[in-house]
Amino acid sequence: MKHITAIIFGAAIVIAAYFLGNAYVNRANPPQIISVTGLGNENFTSDLIVWEGQFSTTNGNLKAAFEQLKSDKEIVRSYLVSKGIVEDNIIFNSVQTTEQRDNKYENGNFVGSTFRGYMLTQTVKIESQNVAVIEGVAREITELLNKGVQFNSYPPRYYYTKLADLKIEMISKATEDARLRAESIAQNSGSGLGDLISAKMGVFQITGQNSGEDYSWGGSFNTSSKNKTASITMRLDYKVK
Repeated sequence: MKHITAIIFGAAIVIAAYFLGNAYVNRANPPQIISVTGLGNENFTSDLIVWEGQFSTTNGNLKAAFEQLKSDKEIVRSYLVSKGIVEDNIIFNSVQTTEQRDNKYENGNFVGSTFRGYMLTQTVKIESQNVAVIEGVAREITELLNKGVQFNSYPPRYYYTKLADLKIEMISKATEDARLRAESIAQNSGSGLGDLISAKMGVFQITGQNSGEDYSWGGSFNTSSKNKTASITMRLDYKVK
């Protein structure tokens, strides 16, 4: 019985020594890995424009102010349609009412306010894929001033409706770019490129072309430029043969 116990104990020592020795060898000779980052970018032109503006009127009588704003709304609508904008693309938001008051002070102290009238404001929004037409309207909208409408225009915003497809294409480009970099590194070091261990996608960025915009850690998304550049990075880890 003692003889069997000694044999088992000896075998356990041999097995433990094998695993410890193996662990030491692996620690002394860690697996060789090449880590590379590839870039994919693409220039594109926006195919969707969103433009907004607002018009307002002021009157001491709320009903009269509303009637004036209603009249201005029809002038705005007719003007936009005459410029080639489809009426279904014209969206008028709800009317906002603000009471206008003039503050009164005596010896630098506020003593009250005097009612001046009501200001009614309405916003119009246009979303269209006819980018050129909307751009033209945004530039010429001051013509409404000649029609008696107090209209303020906001800068257009530009978008791209095929962004999902573009992103897939860019991921493919970034992955291929990273693979070529890894192959070059392996060849220059006299090794071969092994299996892919991991792949991680970086931040997706959209900036205006020739805008000098900085990349953001959270990803930038330019809407002010019609012509844009999209970019993405892919980090790949390969084994070395």
